Amino acid sequence: MTLDHIVVAEDFQDQKAVLIQAALNFDQTQAPLIGTGDRNVIKRIDLGGFSMAVKSFKRPNWINRLVYRHWRKSKAHRSYIYAHKLKALGIGTPQPVAFMESYGGAGIQRSFYFSLNVDADYTFRDLIHQPDLPNRDKILESFTAFTFELHQKGVLFQDHSPGNTLIKIQDGTPSFYLVDLNRMTFKRLTRAERIQNFERLTPLKEMVDKMGETYARLAHWPVDDLKEQMWRVTEDFQERFHRKRRLKKKLLFWRKKTD
Repeated sequence: MTLDHIVVAEDFQDQKAVLIQAALNFDQTQAPLIGTGDRNVIKRIDLGGFSMAVKSFKRPNWINRLVYRHWRKSKAHRSYIYAHKLKALGIGTPQPVAFMESYGGAGIQRSFYFSLNVDADYTFRDLIHQPDLPNRDKILESFTAFTFELHQKGVLFQDHSPGNTLIKIQDGTPSFYLVDLNRMTFKRLTRAERIQNFERLTPLKEMVDKMGETYARLAHWPVDDLKEQMWRVTEDFQERFHRKRRLKKKLLFWRKKTD
């Protein structure tokens, strides 16, 4: 593999050679995985005295290989750009370090995104599965205020889902860091877009209600109306999600039968 497009943040220029070598050796590097590695693979690698999260994106299909090479920025490239935009807006995200791309034939083959590793205490998913989590209600309220801040600053995080917000507790106060940044839009958000942005976060009505109460207070909106709308979009998403899973199981079943 050769790396054909390399961009390293100004603060990490003296680490450029080490970063390049980490990308070239990524598949062979025995380093702790972050997450499951089902689609994209993320490893925590110590480089130049820094703990970094190095993300290798899944090789795109042949159409996207062409699209990302010629017409649209790759997921790694977008992650790098959006991380810098978030930092400029004062929104928490791991410090962006670099992105790199490898080309082959007419399209992109591999892409990597480097950021400083955040040693998080929780993700939003822990608030769902651990109802007895210390200060859970306070964290949920703070997370909702964080989401309100995103919206006020014109950030639509399209992958606002349980695993994509890291939570770090410092002196009893939660801080939030967005990850998996490649799908974001920066614009003035409508009320409907703000409400829709909560649809993927949790299937638990009590959590939706608490987020609705906090958001309504911050936005000066009628609380009961907002809670009803937030729960409606959540239910719609859950129905689509489970319908898709059932369909996928059926398709995989028939594919297995014909193997």
